[in-house]
Amino acid sequence: METLEDRSRKENISLPSEIIEEILSRLPVKSILRFKSVSKPWLSCISDPSFTKLHLTRASAAHRTALFISAYDDSTRKLHLLSAAHDGGPVTHLMTLDNACSTDFTEAEHLNGLVLFTCMKPFSDYDHAQVFVINPSTHNIFKLSYPDFVINVKGVVRYSFAFNECTNEHKILMMRIFFEPTITEIMIFSLSNYSWRKISPIALEHPVGCLPGHLTLTRGSVCVNSVINSTMLSSSSLNILRFDLRTEKLSLFSTPIVPRNQCILKINGRVGVVCRDHVVESNKMHIWILYDFETRVWVQEFITFPESLIKLTGPILFPLEVNMDEIIFSTSKVSGNVMTAPIYNLKRRCFKSLEFTLGHQFSCPKTVKFNQIKYYVESMVPL
Repeated sequence: METLEDRSRKENISLPSEIIEEILSRLPVKSILRFKSVSKPWLSCISDPSFTKLHLTRASAAHRTALFISAYDDSTRKLHLLSAAHDGGPVTHLMTLDNACSTDFTEAEHLNGLVLFTCMKPFSDYDHAQVFVINPSTHNIFKLSYPDFVINVKGVVRYSFAFNECTNEHKILMMRIFFEPTITEIMIFSLSNYSWRKISPIALEHPVGCLPGHLTLTRGSVCVNSVINSTMLSSSSLNILRFDLRTEKLSLFSTPIVPRNQCILKINGRVGVVCRDHVVESNKMHIWILYDFETRVWVQEFITFPESLIKLTGPILFPLEVNMDEIIFSTSKVSGNVMTAPIYNLKRRCFKSLEFTLGHQFSCPKTVKFNQIKYYVESMVPL
């Protein structure tokens, strides 16, 4: 059967490069990768940074998303990094980490189609962390090296993913906090030149009423408008630690949120804090959204679930991701080689289930647990 490509060659049909770029920019990444081999002009077009930016803009506007998943297999003590379509289905294997443990801390943060994945042993130093930047769409993976100028003093270590909108640069922050006095040491890794840079240690001013050494840096961060936001707990308040990529300044401010079991998430382009304690007992979940940083305007929302969470999904640990109007929860069920994850739709006020078909890497699906499920936008961003 004659294809359009064959016919074009026979009839010597050529389209303007602008039209070709316009068509290609609306296609899925998988198709674009195949089209690289059509001709040198097409390869040149697809490889151009301007095309990458155009494709990302179109994919974001069209909400062309997929899912990044980390799955721990207790039977083999392996951690598998996977991807899947936004509506579930077969998973695609990206990579496997050996000698993993069920108590390992894992984090996944996504920006512009890239995912920063961190796996760290409990109570370990920075050099025991495995940190990867992954483009799940192109299957490109970059393992982060360690800076060679870190001082040999133990401190709380956190990795954060960031994007500077002024310079169009993806960056990774390694933050180490030492207490009494509270000093923050920050190393910045740029994905533009693949090198580390250390900035001068920053003395952190405590909120009113908070004593030195009484702050705890929690896991997780979100980047909003070129600012990395993390949460720090004191005995009486939850505080937001902000690092501005444009000014490279660090600040800490208190919130009206009572400290409890919570996580920080990006909710529709804003900083959000999801309180996940007593969710099963009360059948409610509290979400705080920072609508205006300058005036410190927080809006509290309550989600009342229509039925018992235990009845619908089993014991729920916490929400893993908020995307548009959907919340993905961490609980998952296994039937055969199919794993099911619950998703709650905020507009329709109902649950639905995503079903994922596990691959041959999992010989005993009942021992598999999903640690992270994150949406990401399809992207051609290179590594």
